[in-house]
Amino acid sequence: MALQNDYQDVLDVAKNVGAKVETREEGGKLIIKGTVEHAFDRDRMWDQIKAKHPKWSEEIMVNLTVTHAEPYGIHTVKSGDTLGKLARDIYGDAKLYPKIFELNKDQLKDPDKIQVGQKLKLPPKTIVNVA
Repeated sequence: MALQNDYQDVLDVAKNVGAKVETREEGGKLIIKGTVEHAFDRDRMWDQIKAKHPKWSEEIMVNLTVTHAEPYGIHTVKSGDTLGKLARDIYGDAKLYPKIFELNKDQLKDPDKIQVGQKLKLPPKTIVNVA
């Protein structure tokens, strides 16, 4: 399971986004198969693969079924989260937090007042103009 160890960071992202996956090594490739709720979360896994694994096209195959059609992702707020921290971790720039706030105005009145357990919608990178 050498490739599984090499791609543990991707499996960690899968776990963090709530993907239900099975893995196996076959023909020199790591195969990840399963389901993820949102395309946004699948894309976060691919972002991790492409950012950290230059030989990914030779080493991994991912087959994920997306179960919800919404273009955004969902994040359950944990202790220590802020909109700025989420924007930095997901989009690479904390200053993009207003995009998250705008999408969640139905439940947020102040971007500095989020609560543990809240489920926040996260806009796709195409909406926040992140390459």
